Amino acid sequence: MASLTGRDGRPDSLVVPPPPSEPFVRVIPLGGCGEIGRNMTVIETRDDLVAVDCGLMFPDDEMFGVDIVINDFSYLRERADKFRALLVTHGHEDHIGGIPFLLREFRVPVVGTPLSLALIRAKMRDQKAGEVSFRAVQPGERVVYGEIDTEFVHINHSVAGACALALRTPVGTIFHTGDFKFDQTPIDGRPADFAAIARIGEEGVLCMLSDSTNAERPGHTPSERIVGEAFANIFARAPGRIIVTSFASNVPRIQQVVDQAVRFDRKIAFLGRSLQNVMHFASEHGHLRIPPEQVVKLDDVDELPPERVVVMTTGSQGEPMSALTRLSVRDHPLMKIVPGDTVVVSATPIPGNEKSVSRTINNLYRLGATVIHGTAQGTAHVSGHASQEELLLMLNLVRPAYFIPVHGEYRMLVTHAALAQKTGIDLAHCFVIENGDVIEFTARGAEKIGKTYGGNVMVDGSGVGDVGQAVLRDRKHLSADGIMMVVVTVDASEARVIAGPDLISRGVFYLPESEPVIEDLERRVSDILHGCSAEGIRDVPTVKEHIRQGLAKAVYDKTKRRPIVIPVVMEV
Repeated sequence: MASLTGRDGRPDSLVVPPPPSEPFVRVIPLGGCGEIGRNMTVIETRDDLVAVDCGLMFPDDEMFGVDIVINDFSYLRERADKFRALLVTHGHEDHIGGIPFLLREFRVPVVGTPLSLALIRAKMRDQKAGEVSFRAVQPGERVVYGEIDTEFVHINHSVAGACALALRTPVGTIFHTGDFKFDQTPIDGRPADFAAIARIGEEGVLCMLSDSTNAERPGHTPSERIVGEAFANIFARAPGRIIVTSFASNVPRIQQVVDQAVRFDRKIAFLGRSLQNVMHFASEHGHLRIPPEQVVKLDDVDELPPERVVVMTTGSQGEPMSALTRLSVRDHPLMKIVPGDTVVVSATPIPGNEKSVSRTINNLYRLGATVIHGTAQGTAHVSGHASQEELLLMLNLVRPAYFIPVHGEYRMLVTHAALAQKTGIDLAHCFVIENGDVIEFTARGAEKIGKTYGGNVMVDGSGVGDVGQAVLRDRKHLSADGIMMVVVTVDASEARVIAGPDLISRGVFYLPESEPVIEDLERRVSDILHGCSAEGIRDVPTVKEHIRQGLAKAVYDKTKRRPIVIPVVMEV
């Protein structure tokens, strides 16, 4: 397998063997394997191709200035003529956040349950994707695109309208669980469709792709209903206002808060645009029941007694501009946290967000609030993902010939594969793969046949993919050592300095106390320029390089710092 490396070390082309002569199906994760987020999987046959989900991932600490991270669509570009549809399992950001960027390039139908499509439409409002075709399906319905016949299967998760997918191909059925858990007492009264899952297993499943987020957690994931018990305890004891934060798309959690507000005669207000969007669409599609008389505008909250108010808000992950984070630093124009408030953080931090969540909680305590998080006063949060016993149950219901763990960091995938082996799946039939790996199934069996595009595409402002590793290295350098700019004007004909050198420093020195150092460095640059003139060096690029090297050495000798040095030489 050969590869060519292009800009910023990113693969421009990776060789994947041509299709075999007999029928085949390929499974290619473009995101979500070896990481949390950016979930996207391609299912490809000889003539047809569908993608399952298209999510985003939030940047880590090394992605300076990056807004979000999406998938590399190069594999789809190369096969655009056979790209038939995008199938959506559910409406969480890590599964739908990249769809607006995908639809800028590809005119394919987006297929999902009504709430999932409503959430996608809301995201599309700010994007210029042109005409988009949406196809709403209900659990139990099937859609056919070429050789790929897909059945949507109802499953439980922390957002309504979640489905697993059974994709029937000429080689066999690929069963994709999506994100799931088995909740025996769900808030909407609709447990997972065990009968359909078992039926599909009886028909025979070639390969199962399964959610690995909680693969390291033993036992069962508790029912969403126990959160209501914790909320009841909190609502009964809280002396003043209650502020609850959770994921905006967690419709069952919103319903639990509303139910307790009704029970304890508290008016409820909603803070955060994404939360209000979800509330609107979930109510419209019958997934959320909110008595109109119970809801008040945020502007009216201060007119009510504190013990009769509950506010639900976004910001459970400590995002810098989210409502809860702004409240924690008294930066929100519509509301202030005051002593006596009870703040309930009804979510666990996504890996990488722990510091920002902890900072927000500390700030809330400083403002005099009582903060309930973790397991304080009962379980105010339960996961939407299956733990080990549920993963084993899914494996035993489906009984696939091959198994691919997805949606998790690498250690989670390995742990999930070990669980699969306990149910009797052979080690050779378990593929622990990473983004871009290509698994091909034919009548002869299955094997990893190559690797394709599976890297990050970073979105920064309006730029998509124009920030690569070289740019991030420069930003890291700037953040660590700062920048120095030298501006000098020279007479081109006489090689004589007319103005300058003027030295501009950012992030290197504390300027009010560094005038002697700056003056000394400016003298050093003058010496370099005089040296160039004496040697007859008049080529501007060469002069710039002499300044850069000389000033960098002078700064290091004085401070042991290595800032980026940018010489600006203007000729007149």
